[in-house]
Amino acid sequence: MLKKKILFLCTGNSCRSQMAEGWTRHLHGDTIEPYSAGLETHGLNPLAVKVMAEAGVDITSQVSQLVTDLPVQDFDLVITVCGYADAHCPYFPGPTIHHGFDDPPQLAAKARSEEEALVYYRRVRDEIRDYLTTLPPFP
Repeated sequence: MLKKKILFLCTGNSCRSQMAEGWTRHLHGDTIEPYSAGLETHGLNPLAVKVMAEAGVDITSQVSQLVTDLPVQDFDLVITVCGYADAHCPYFPGPTIHHGFDDPPQLAAKARSEEEALVYYRRVRDEIRDYLTTLPPFP
């Protein structure tokens, strides 16, 4: 059986889309081949790496990449995970849906410590996990 290809698209491909790719590989790796990309690249966010590791998901081998640099351009589904990516999503021939998540770095901008910042990252991590457990089966 061929795996279905899903792209998670975000502005900078540093946090939310990276978490979504990692969760999808962890939860649905037998049936889905996940990708993540951004309209820009901001590097892999170290706090996203940290909270995903806490949940048992290693995303350290993932890289922040532009959507135009992906090795695949034909996806069974594209999911935009932030409003900017939704508004500026390039054309893909398959279905595109939007499910936005809060931006952990923005939420944590006024945190007084790393531990306080991690609270926001953990919340968004768990929201992404919960959403991805409800993905409908592909035909």
